Amino acid sequence: KVNDFIGYLDQGKLAATKCKDCGMVFFPPRADCYKCLTSNMEWVEVSGNGKLLTYSTLQYGPVGFENDLPYTIALLDYGQYKVFGRLSKDLDLDDVKVGMDLKAVGNKLANGQVNYVFVKP
Repeated sequence: KVNDFIGYLDQGKLAATKCKDCGMVFFPPRADCYKCLTSNMEWVEVSGNGKLLTYSTLQYGPVGFENDLPYTIALLDYGQYKVFGRLSKDLDLDDVKVGMDLKAVGNKLANGQVNYVFVKP
């Protein structure tokens, strides 16, 4: 039910799901709302800027990510929901400060896969 997430990434977009009944927004996307127990969901684009809540540079990663280290993970607050992801490697970590505005954008990897990263607006 949430496979369209990859389709949005292929288009360079990041999407969440929103419950049409109660308005709850979910990221990562969910097929069902835990608040009102419905499957009446729609896709909404993660757009605009979020506030950086926290970040951490990883020196060790899970299996499959060993060759990508180090990388920096972060959490952005978009108000109604929070988005967890990676900071773009193009960002200078000396310029990264908690509270700064960042935005999530789709990203194509060298191996052809897609993900999303946080960049300056």
